[in-house]
Amino acid sequence: MTAILRIESRKRVRGSVVLVGVFALLSVLYFSMFPSVQEEMEVVADAFPEYMFDLFGIEELHTIEGFIAAELYSFFWVLLLGIYFAYVSAGLIAKDVDERKMDLTLSNPISRESVVLQKVAALWVPLITLNVAIPVIVYVGAILIGESFNPVALTMVHLLSIPYLLVCAGIGLVLSVTIDRVRTARVTALTLVIVLWLIDGISRVVDDYEWVGTFTPSRYYEETDILVHEEYAVGDAGLLFVVFLALLAIATVIFTRRDI
Repeated sequence: MTAILRIESRKRVRGSVVLVGVFALLSVLYFSMFPSVQEEMEVVADAFPEYMFDLFGIEELHTIEGFIAAELYSFFWVLLLGIYFAYVSAGLIAKDVDERKMDLTLSNPISRESVVLQKVAALWVPLITLNVAIPVIVYVGAILIGESFNPVALTMVHLLSIPYLLVCAGIGLVLSVTIDRVRTARVTALTLVIVLWLIDGISRVVDDYEWVGTFTPSRYYEETDILVHEEYAVGDAGLLFVVFLALLAIATVIFTRRDI
């Protein structure tokens, strides 16, 4: 029975298209800016304290790779898209429970495990849509201004982001099966993603507390290292995927044992 998967997948289409449009507009904005600010970037970089670059993982702003990594991926992809996946996932179960729809769903011959898995599986829509459309937009945008990306690095920056985004979704899912009120679950999920991102950034500039960042998902996805240095931390991505599976298992166990 895959009815839930089909229904949930259709729900994700509109949001995915909107996100592609937003990232396309941002790409147009940043690519149009780059030729005029490229020569000034090294001067601008010298004007900012070093800890600002450590905080946001910014390097080589005078190159198209460093500029796009800092302006598009470091904030909008890592933070805002992470918030989106956590927010959406936080409503997967809690919304139906809050609106009294879950009782009707479970009155059908379907297990609670299947409900959780099908709802999570529907996240394939934004994952695939964004990670196919955005690299094409970025690659073409660079060519149009006379620049270019290493297609392998550009592919890897998106491929390796999937486990990170899934962990953000896993955080939201655990909250969704724990908290009945959908608004509370969503606010808690997006707040937690923001806090974890801030902890990671701050720990990078405070030497004595750098170890704290190892407990944050964004520490294991380095968009600048991928685009600028072409370093592909496949092991870190694998660790994030294991964490996602653990969160998925925890959420499934909680949902199967709780009263609705």
